[in-house]
Amino acid sequence: MNLRAYILLGAALGMAIADDGGYQGGIERWRQEREAALKADGGWLTVAGLFWLKDGANAAGSSSSNAIRLPRGAAHLGEFDFHDGKTLFQPDAAVPAEVNGKPAKSTVLKTDSDPGGPDRVVVGKFTMFVIHRGNRFAIRLKDKDSEFRREFTGLRWFPVRDDYRIVARFVPYEQAHQIAIPNILGETEKEPSPGYALFSLHGHEYRLDPVLEENRLFFIFRDQTSGKETYGSGRFLYAAMPQDGKVVLDFNKAENPPCAFTPYATCPLPPPQNRLPVRIEAGELNYGHH
Repeated sequence: MNLRAYILLGAALGMAIADDGGYQGGIERWRQEREAALKADGGWLTVAGLFWLKDGANAAGSSSSNAIRLPRGAAHLGEFDFHDGKTLFQPDAAVPAEVNGKPAKSTVLKTDSDPGGPDRVVVGKFTMFVIHRGNRFAIRLKDKDSEFRREFTGLRWFPVRDDYRIVARFVPYEQAHQIAIPNILGETEKEPSPGYALFSLHGHEYRLDPVLEENRLFFIFRDQTSGKETYGSGRFLYAAMPQDGKVVLDFNKAENPPCAFTPYATCPLPPPQNRLPVRIEAGELNYGHH
């Protein structure tokens, strides 16, 4: 499982809130920025396809004979040749394709788990790139004119409540530690964790274990609102690294995973210890039917 995309998005949206307008005004601005990021040209609402690569040639285009079938456009735009974990893109000479902004030629594509990756194949309003999940590889398709983007109805939130901005105690691990993170594909992978957060809510103490990546804490959690007011599989929460043994858990910024907006995301799921026996009536409410 590659959490980099989720971490980067959370880091971009989790910058310090300006004092202008106060705490509630800052949260409202953050929420507006989150919605704008979802609706952007490269946002999660543009994710319109996920095609697992099979060994050999994987043809791409709008024709029904293609393994990677696009909703419109050229009947055949090229092939993604997959062997031994490597994907070679071979464009059709008749189709104006680009790789990383340059005219496309036969290219071995970096994946989203490679340094500096992934390489992006662009044809019109479509962007395609290789993702790596466990032992499998796939082509993720983004479409600037996707139905999810066109039919987006906006985000909904619990009212902002100051008492859901909680200063928790952070307990570091003395030695390198990893926790098992499952995902919607049925896979489980070990991810590094620097410690855990202990916090009090409604007179009881609870614990959340984060994943460490991009120098931030990333919490994947489920609570008693999940599947009711909030997204069924759980929500995400990002936090700055702890200082002086404390970490701020601002549940007013709890957000839905990408799977709430597109069926083609490969979201991580909460580990068992992050399934809280309490209602967290803060943050993002459920969206749509995904």
